[in-house]
Amino acid sequence: VKLLHVLPGEKLSLQKHKYRSETWYVIDGTARVTKENDRFTLQTGDSIVIEKNLSHRLENQSGRPLQIIEVQTGSYFGEDDIVRLGDSYGRVDLH
Repeated sequence: VKLLHVLPGEKLSLQKHKYRSETWYVIDGTARVTKENDRFTLQTGDSIVIEKNLSHRLENQSGRPLQIIEVQTGSYFGEDDIVRLGDSYGRVDLH
């Protein structure tokens, strides 16, 4: 379980995982979620399941901080299970 803080105007990498799924619970703010080719707007109290092997991204397009509880389920939870498909911070994966 992780508590994610996304600052206004920021976003996480477009990524996927081979071994884990994630469920995101919005506890404060408004989240813009990309899940494969679909986009969703989630408000406080909403949640979404991101199944393993699906590309996904979390964004905060609002002017206030976003807080998400992330629950991971699966067979492996190491950070090397992140396959970045696009990143705003210059991180590159060699997968």
